[in-house]
Amino acid sequence: MKADRIAKQGDHDLAARLLNNARAMIPDLRAREASANAARQVPAETIAQFTEAGFFKVLQPRRFGGYELDPAVYCNIARTLAEGCMSSAWVYGVVAVHNWQLALFPPQASEDVWGNNGDVRISSSYMPCGKVVRVEGGYRLSGRWAFSSGSAHCDWVILGVHVPSDSGGAPDPCNFLVPRSDYRIIDTWDVMGLRATGSNDIVVEDAFVPDHRIIREMSMFDLDCQGHVVHDASLYRIPFAQLFNRTVSTTSLGCLKRALDSFVEGMRTKRATYTGLKLANDSAIQEAVGDVALTLDDLELRLKRDLAELSDRAARGDWSESRRAALGLSTTSMVSRCVTAVDQLMQFSGGKAIYRGNVIQRAFLDIHCARAHVANNPYPYARNFGAMAFGAPNDCYDI
Repeated sequence: MKADRIAKQGDHDLAARLLNNARAMIPDLRAREASANAARQVPAETIAQFTEAGFFKVLQPRRFGGYELDPAVYCNIARTLAEGCMSSAWVYGVVAVHNWQLALFPPQASEDVWGNNGDVRISSSYMPCGKVVRVEGGYRLSGRWAFSSGSAHCDWVILGVHVPSDSGGAPDPCNFLVPRSDYRIIDTWDVMGLRATGSNDIVVEDAFVPDHRIIREMSMFDLDCQGHVVHDASLYRIPFAQLFNRTVSTTSLGCLKRALDSFVEGMRTKRATYTGLKLANDSAIQEAVGDVALTLDDLELRLKRDLAELSDRAARGDWSESRRAALGLSTTSMVSRCVTAVDQLMQFSGGKAIYRGNVIQRAFLDIHCARAHVANNPYPYARNFGAMAFGAPNDCYDI
């Protein structure tokens, strides 16, 4: 018991250091934001900082040099980094979560990626775009996938594939793990928001993928993964989408906080162009500040509650579909509320907010682009949750 207490205290101290390091990086991230957006890539310098700080190890298995910390640590780091640059935080969150997912694959996959270097990074595109042919020991894979965030900084990629059924039934959704030598990155990323995420296309042309680098999505849904044999921490007993979906929703909270802080600071001295009246005395602006602050408070409290429940349920092995549906809706609805909130700030920011580089405008564009991610679309999750409340069976198998 004493050893357990010491270990927990060590994890707590490590988590505090990581979060302090993330907060200390905010000025650097802000200083690089404009050039990162222009380059449409997070700078290598930023990735090196994240690596040196140990951020990518937060969810990584201990046997490969990781920390195996609570998901709350990971989300808090991502949210904090987003106060500096949402694109950089987005890339951190997406890349780091793959170090958690890799632990779910058959054990040899982890050896393939980290056997010689525990700092190797993985990107992804889960869109089921590939074509496969069954061969001895695995599959031949070809296809083109979009939206692989941070791919320029990674040496492996996880790709979504629908594997045809031998019996002619529905295809089996799977994830294929592919090394950098077997794919090309095509520069397509020229977008209005999240510009620096470098979410370019991945092209694979007839690459062999062995069976041990393939995982069924239903195995992650059912919490029945081959990786559990060697990675037995409760951290790896969380349903995939429950953690991944928070990867692409949490950064909007940090971005919105930065926008609100900037808005308030700017309004302290700003005056209306024609009347000269102080805008800080405008009741509509005051109400907008209150609304956005309450939204942030609500979402931060919800995130803290949900992450605590995920960890608790993983430790107890207690996953009901009704709670999974509720938790899935909880995270997928977050960015929509951030959109409403940042729209309020943009509405009252005046004509100068339309110029490039304005903090409110950048948050407006980044958060709207985050909402475009399929995992931040609340409607299917809300419909499923509502239907289940009336007795219908769950039909959303990515919760």
